[in-house]
Amino acid sequence: MIKKRILGNSGIEVNPVGLGCMGFSHAYGTPTDKSDAIKLIRNSYDMGYDFFDTAEAYIGVNSDGTVSYNEELVGEALKPIRSHVVIATKFGIGESAKERDSRPETIRKSVEKSLKRLGTDYIDLYYQHREDPDTPIEEVAGVMSELIKEGKIRAWGLSEADAEYMRRANAVCKVSAIENRYSMMGRFYEKDFPAFEELNIAYVAYSPLANGILTGKYKAGMQFDSQTDFRAIMPQFQDESYKQNEELFYLISSMAEEKNATMSQISLAWMLNKKPWIIPIPGSRKPERMKENQEAANVQLSSEDVKKIDSALDKMKMSDYFGGTGRK
Repeated sequence: MIKKRILGNSGIEVNPVGLGCMGFSHAYGTPTDKSDAIKLIRNSYDMGYDFFDTAEAYIGVNSDGTVSYNEELVGEALKPIRSHVVIATKFGIGESAKERDSRPETIRKSVEKSLKRLGTDYIDLYYQHREDPDTPIEEVAGVMSELIKEGKIRAWGLSEADAEYMRRANAVCKVSAIENRYSMMGRFYEKDFPAFEELNIAYVAYSPLANGILTGKYKAGMQFDSQTDFRAIMPQFQDESYKQNEELFYLISSMAEEKNATMSQISLAWMLNKKPWIIPIPGSRKPERMKENQEAANVQLSSEDVKKIDSALDKMKMSDYFGGTGRK
């Protein structure tokens, strides 16, 4: 029996690996057919997934020109098992995916729209998607406190937030989770781990496979649709980057062979075995990959294995990585 992980001070328990649902309708090519996406999300529950991540900003355009709302897919897929799963969604960017708006009145409108699209009367975990420079986080936290009291959300969190920002929010209304980018290629938030641990805040790691490059399934020369697939402009997927990352790929594949696992599973097991409060949420539209990622929770790495990987990463030269440039 896999031991559950807790979303910080909320007490909400989830399995160690969650499912990032963004790719079904946003940023990874043409959205998945609605019925297929709903079936995949629903079937993932049978694989062991019980923690699902979406956002109001995850919107795509189907091949027939209609709009694909990720929250609607997630909500419809999970409706029959709503009481058995944990749903996280986000506010603060909005449908335009450009404007940052966390004003109290906007949050109130956003939560109602998300509840409707998800087909539920409560959200388990509600994140501020990105900081709004025009709205103090203390004001946002105040609204979260009200929504929790009203029963519209069970807990709240922040996405792409550092320790300082998190502390300000937490002082007003206890923060349960931080959802930040994290992988072997992007470790820039590790400096904030002591603060997250101190305040009992779970670290939900998105893009734990560096947008898929750490699976070992991609090779130089692969093409992505520049109109619908963000990987077309990501540095780690440029042809010259594969050569620059050979040492990293070798490190992961060697450990995978030693542990009788896949590269994806080692990439996830590395963070799962690093801290008991890290919960990766890889995304995939392929059932076999989804099952593979979920089973990463069964891969045991010793503290020495984790230290060995960290030590190698500390000295390793890699290509640039989407999201990593400019991080401190």
